Amino acid sequence: SGPARLRIFDSSGRLVRTLVEERQEAGEHSVVWDGKNDEGGALASGVYFYELSTDQGRESRKALMLK
Repeated sequence: SGPARLRIFDSSGRLVRTLVEERQEAGEHSVVWDGKNDEGGALASGVYFYELSTDQGRESRKALMLK
């Protein structure tokens, strides 16, 4: 367990949404992204990147959002 942060970036590297930024217990978790930015605006279909950061490290992966 410990602090965790899950963020979504657009293809140019701009932060568009922070989905999780809080302490999480160890174990499996799931989060649903509604395709909106932090201001509540709908984002276009396309390639995005998500980044999970914890005390143990950071991992980024590619995601494809289709509407």
